Amino acid sequence: MYILLFGFWLLLNGKITLEICLLGAGIVFCMALLESRLFGYRPADEIRLLKKVPLMIAYVFVLLWEILKANAVVSRCILFKHYKVTPTLVTFRTDIHTEFGRFLLANSITLTPGTITIRVEGNELTVHCLDGAMLDLSENGVFQRWIRRLEA
Repeated sequence: MYILLFGFWLLLNGKITLEICLLGAGIVFCMALLESRLFGYRPADEIRLLKKVPLMIAYVFVLLWEILKANAVVSRCILFKHYKVTPTLVTFRTDIHTEFGRFLLANSITLTPGTITIRVEGNELTVHCLDGAMLDLSENGVFQRWIRRLEA
């Protein structure tokens, strides 16, 4: 992040001189001290996050695929009258540990058509879905499996 901030500093200045580089390095150093003292930030955290970027990109594609599959199911419900829709309210517990992981799970469920997360309290999620079969609540569900990999 510090290299990015320094690069942004140079970009905003428009030219590279010794004075601008020294001033930029001093400002970035002061920001690093401030972040580490106030927020407990460490460069090791950033390196760990950068290693997860390929997993995050893969998760976006998995999410898009699940959205497409759910679109097909909802379209089938709309187009074919013989398909009975049974709206269901489901409450389940997840083993995802981090608050961000639960946030990601709840929003991933909500993004897929036909499902919406109504409530998240601790490890318990309440989801409304058009049909109970639309929601994979197992511990090996697609979203939970990928989010666990992102948490590790």
